[in-house]
Amino acid sequence: MQVFFHTLGCKVNQYETQQIREDLLGLGYTETHDPKEADVILINSCTVTAESDRKTRQLVRRYKKVNQRAVVILAGCMPQAFPKEAEKLPADIIMGNKGRAVIPSAISDFLKTGEKALLFSPHKKGDSFENCKINRFSERTRAYIKIEDGCDRGCTYCIIPKARGRVRSKTLEDIRKEAATLSKNGFLEIVLVGINLSSYGLDLGLTLADAVEEVAKVEGVKRIRLGSLEPDLTNLPLLTRLKKVEKFCPQFHLSLQSGCDETLSRMNRLYNTKEYKKVVENIRSLWGNAGITTDIMVGFIGETDEEFERSLNFAKEIGFVKAHVFPYSVRVGTAAEKMQGRVEERVKQERAAEMANACNNASLNLFEGLVGTTCEVLFETQQGAYIMGYNEAYVPILTKAEENCLHKILKVKIIGALENGALAEII
Repeated sequence: MQVFFHTLGCKVNQYETQQIREDLLGLGYTETHDPKEADVILINSCTVTAESDRKTRQLVRRYKKVNQRAVVILAGCMPQAFPKEAEKLPADIIMGNKGRAVIPSAISDFLKTGEKALLFSPHKKGDSFENCKINRFSERTRAYIKIEDGCDRGCTYCIIPKARGRVRSKTLEDIRKEAATLSKNGFLEIVLVGINLSSYGLDLGLTLADAVEEVAKVEGVKRIRLGSLEPDLTNLPLLTRLKKVEKFCPQFHLSLQSGCDETLSRMNRLYNTKEYKKVVENIRSLWGNAGITTDIMVGFIGETDEEFERSLNFAKEIGFVKAHVFPYSVRVGTAAEKMQGRVEERVKQERAAEMANACNNASLNLFEGLVGTTCEVLFETQQGAYIMGYNEAYVPILTKAEENCLHKILKVKIIGALENGALAEII
């Protein structure tokens, strides 16, 4: 049978789709990239924003319409957080983030009975880390390893703790073994990811630095990166340990959300702008070439024009390599849902555009400052006459080169700045 995959959302979702892919292919399924040809269509959903839910609903209806004979599976965060809403969708098998191992048997059961399956299992305190591992990452030169799941924080806007449960972590032994397998299969770069990655090891008496050091022991791994981090948990002792790991790439995705202290307080974020700036200063004092990326939300409940201006100016001051800017959307079941002072949709969109423009300009200034410097790049894709990859700080680098340079780490000299990265020549 042929199976088609569609993944929405974060790196953890991408990892989990790969896990399901390997399970099904190992049972004799073949993958197709055309949903019309598929016998099974699996949608791994995201629910971080209302827009994510809208996309999920749209995809389920679209795929059911274009291929009525296929078994449509809806999995992931959206049905885990909102099972009643998910049940209304025309998917044949609906399940959340628990029990992915039952997917093959669920497909077999549906083919026999034709009865819609609702396979929901709530998260509970004391849940253990899911036994998960992958052997490769489809069409990538870097591979993700999921080392943490769940979140114990209480951000007022966020539904993810409901979708993902409490913090739980993968053992160091399992991390090392998975990294070794991926390295043997040709992956030079490993990215450690989690729902609240900064909380890795809280349940095991470990820290994120332990996981990085464990992966660094794997001989074939050349680079190690981290997923999104919480600023208040990215402390100097952690950074000092990471600095000692030669394979560690100094790119830090520090989730900002807002550059205004009053807004951060309403969000129940556990840091202020002064503390955030100190983390950035610590990083840049240890790694002069560090890249800081982030997420910025605009139009949160009660955000005034003055608060937005503070957030805008703070983002300009920090100077991010890349910023994911998005307007706030109300999530049912969160504390913010009941808060007063919603911002008009038109205003949110205007603020998002202004913030994105300012962050893009700051990025261009950073790229211009790189001209004349050298760095190492892992080249990943062919783009016309150019190949593209990322340097240690996650700056996109383009250069004219032969296709045989792909999937290699090469030293380059930056010769120009682009809107979305830098232009280089191979040394």
